[in-house]
Amino acid sequence: MPGSDDDCVGGLPQTDDDVVTYFCTAAKKENTDAQLFLGWIYCHGRGVVKSERDSFWWYRKAANGGNVVAQVHLAQMYESGQGVVSSNASKAAAWYRRAADGDSAEAQLALGKMYTDGYGVKEDISEAVRWYEMAAEQGHHEAQTILGRWFALGRGVIQSDEQAVKWLTLAAEQGNPAAQSTLGQMYLMRYFFKELLSTGHKQDEQTNQNLRMSAKWFTRAAEQGDVNAQSNLGGMYEKGRGVEQSDVEAVKWYIKAAEQGDVNAQFRLGSMYQQGRGVEQSDVEAVKWYTKAAEKGNAIAQNNLESMYMEGRGVEQSDVEAVKCVTKAAEQGDVIAQCDLGSMFMDGRGVRQSNVEAVKWLTKAAVQGYAIAQRNLGSMYEEGRGVNQSDVDVVKWYSKAAEQGDAVAQGNLGLMYWKGQGVEQSHVEAVKWFTKAAEQGNTFAQACLGWCYDLGRGVVQCDVGAAKWYSRSAAQHEKFAQFHIASMYELGLAVDRKGKGPLHLYQEAAAKGEPNAHFHVQWLTSPTYLDGQATTDAQHTFTLYSRGAEQGYAAAQQALGRMYERGLGVAQDAREAIIWYSKAAARGHTDAKRRMEFLQDHLD
Repeated sequence: MPGSDDDCVGGLPQTDDDVVTYFCTAAKKENTDAQLFLGWIYCHGRGVVKSERDSFWWYRKAANGGNVVAQVHLAQMYESGQGVVSSNASKAAAWYRRAADGDSAEAQLALGKMYTDGYGVKEDISEAVRWYEMAAEQGHHEAQTILGRWFALGRGVIQSDEQAVKWLTLAAEQGNPAAQSTLGQMYLMRYFFKELLSTGHKQDEQTNQNLRMSAKWFTRAAEQGDVNAQSNLGGMYEKGRGVEQSDVEAVKWYIKAAEQGDVNAQFRLGSMYQQGRGVEQSDVEAVKWYTKAAEKGNAIAQNNLESMYMEGRGVEQSDVEAVKCVTKAAEQGDVIAQCDLGSMFMDGRGVRQSNVEAVKWLTKAAVQGYAIAQRNLGSMYEEGRGVNQSDVDVVKWYSKAAEQGDAVAQGNLGLMYWKGQGVEQSHVEAVKWFTKAAEQGNTFAQACLGWCYDLGRGVVQCDVGAAKWYSRSAAQHEKFAQFHIASMYELGLAVDRKGKGPLHLYQEAAAKGEPNAHFHVQWLTSPTYLDGQATTDAQHTFTLYSRGAEQGYAAAQQALGRMYERGLGVAQDAREAIIWYSKAAARGHTDAKRRMEFLQDHLD
């Protein structure tokens, strides 16, 4: 047997190594340090043939003799099953406790883990904390790291950032990468927390210090290969937080983390390749990294991969593959993906067209507050696609999107107020929403706002305001606005600063299908108009348009109605205006019909 008088090296041939012989002799004399040494050399095969059973025998002998280090090794062998028939968690815990009571920080840490996991002992978080604290106070960096994290989370202790930073700093200064990474995260969270509390706050020295400390600890951990630190450090360089902004450095650290499988780094690396930031632009590389992140469930990567398939960038174009990607993201609750999937069902792209499915996915995104989905859902209710038509629901969803600043929804909501559909009619509210959308450059809303100023509905009548908004919309080639600004130029209600003349605008609007423009092209190219257009005098113009109106030109009749309505070259006469509007309307001039109806409502 090991340690016998005949053979101090456990039945194996004796070594000539004087060191082994010396410790063998001492071990037989119950020297526990010598016994510990023999356990170690048998465990590692140093100077003797490796033997876990003999290692176990000597560790147990030394442990029974009170050697704390041997007790730890013996506990580890019971825990792992080395040198014994099978692992024995309860015996491992018992030996760890004996060593822990002997002030072994390693044993105290191990015992803390066993109480944390309920392995070999009954789970007891308070007891785990007690042992972690003992080990930490002896300077064990792993115990300090665990204790710091638990204080940060409030696990088993009262939450305390101060205590968390204290213990993590002690471990980090010993070079523990996990502590360094966690400490970097805590300093970064301090920055984000201040951002959250202070709307638009200006960075102060304390904020900058937090960022610098975050970058410092992320760097130390990243250089040791800590994947979380590498990923976070990439983000620090990308945003220029705590370090000088550098896309090249960002890519460097993203690559290191991505190659270790970090999903966030893989996604960000894909984005950097797609944009050509810090690296030569490559859609192929972007797809490669998006795919890796998407396969691990990253919803944003799945969404971006959808776009790559839709556009055929870096991969063969495929609506079907795009749907597969966006569906995975949508099923995770990603609102952009849900909205995109709804749109794909609406259009039947990559999937069988289904208004019901479109509404289903748009609703999921809309109830989460995604403005585009809310607006699109409003249009589905407006058209009765996949749901029963409901003006009330139209207004509901347009309102939600409009309140978030969606210009299209604001314009559409303005129209609902204008018509009084799904809501009590209010031209004032219509103007309010048209204005919000128009100021964002929405051409439809600009044209509608011009119409409001033109008629004086919801706002004081103002030709300058009408011309302003008609012009802005017409500049973006909106046919309704082109028609109306041309009409204002024609009657001298606005100055044509570009000098193109109303005919050019009427022709462009007519080519786009504006239903009234062709009447005016016909009139402005007629012999009657061409023979009499030499002067811009209002009375002369009135006479000219009267002649054209009598000849049956709908455009002249509509214009004559406006001249009577506004008192241009003739005494103002609303009833006479209605007569001429009526004549033009009878010939199919819809603008004349609208103006007649508004004027009749006003007279009533």
